[in-house]
Amino acid sequence: MTKVVSRPSLSHRVNFWVRDHLIVFYGIAALIYLFAPIVVVAIFSFNMPEGRSNSTWNYFSLDAWTNICRDQNICASLQTSLQIGLGSTILATILGTLISFALVRHRFHGRSTTNLLIFLPMATPEVVLGASLLALFLSIGLPLGPITIFIAHTMFCISFVVVTVKARLQGMDPRLEEAAQDLYADEKATFRYVTLPLVAPGIAAAALLSFSLSFDDYIITSFNSGTTVTFPMYVWGAAQRGIPAQVNVIGTIMFVGSLAMVLVAQAVGRARHKR
Repeated sequence: MTKVVSRPSLSHRVNFWVRDHLIVFYGIAALIYLFAPIVVVAIFSFNMPEGRSNSTWNYFSLDAWTNICRDQNICASLQTSLQIGLGSTILATILGTLISFALVRHRFHGRSTTNLLIFLPMATPEVVLGASLLALFLSIGLPLGPITIFIAHTMFCISFVVVTVKARLQGMDPRLEEAAQDLYADEKATFRYVTLPLVAPGIAAAALLSFSLSFDDYIITSFNSGTTVTFPMYVWGAAQRGIPAQVNVIGTIMFVGSLAMVLVAQAVGRARHKR
């Protein structure tokens, strides 16, 4: 006798399919939750508001895109944020990369203490960090302005660079460098042709993270800015009387630019992997 296998009912098959794809649903819901505000910002960058407030859709217009610097304070604050962000990113990336190599590749007295101190700026609340830096600058008589913002941003960005590059270094296979040295490559050649290309993605990721943290920082900057106005501080001040549509334009450009860099990096990585 042949055994008849009953086919699961439609409801059971639907339940199985939902359970198998539940993580996908959660992921899509999380992405929608994260990107919905960005989509709203991009949409309202094409709005022509009736008054100062840009919170109600009026009608489609490219005026904000063609007149980004209508208010000179917007472009001045944006230029300040870009200059400080690029400068602090470069310095923090260099120092953080050197610290990461020292912590991973060398054994020295106080290494564990240094590892602990690296995480303190990341764990310390920004209000406490900003107030502490303000007290430091006032005690040494350093006038508040772009220099103090630059120092503050570099200080808290170093921790994120160290953590990112350190994770990349710890995941490297040391046998690759040993193989290069077995093929008569000296230390400089091994670092240039083996170590640096392998660590470069981690360094690039750390630099992008540092720039993002520096560009959008408000709390620490407000403590140590003096009369200097960065772009986040301008947005906060403009919120009291109505944020112009040009702010949405700049936000959209920054997001699209960041997304483009990530996509280009992924495309380059896939091309190298295929080769």
